[in-house]
Amino acid sequence: MTTKTSTQTVYPTLTYRDAAAAIDWLVTAFGFEKLMAVPGEGGGIVHAELRYGDGVMMLGSVRDDAYGRLASPGGVAPVQSLYVVVDDPDAHYQRAKAAGARIVLDLKDADYGSRGYTALDIEGNVWSFGTYRPEV
Repeated sequence: MTTKTSTQTVYPTLTYRDAAAAIDWLVTAFGFEKLMAVPGEGGGIVHAELRYGDGVMMLGSVRDDAYGRLASPGGVAPVQSLYVVVDDPDAHYQRAKAAGARIVLDLKDADYGSRGYTALDIEGNVWSFGTYRPEV
């Protein structure tokens, strides 16, 4: 397998109480590809990277160290919100729904030209998927 360095400059990073289960769920429900996962003590994940299209996110388990106390005060993973551009929101919605994703904003067309929906992951993070792509 050939590896290449990403040109992305912003990487969303999430913490989960059960990062291993979150990785499996994000792959199944939302179609992410697991690039790598580094296991830690006690079954946790020290660091993982998932890809969707040309974007990469990082995640890991809640942990009790200097960074962990900043990212997850009190040992609780905070709820985060992410937006992911998808080419076919209808198919993506059906995949997520079939995997048991809790849809909180149903699939619809927005007045600004996007089509998408919003769902929660297994730990309550808010994921919006749609066709809107910001211009840079």
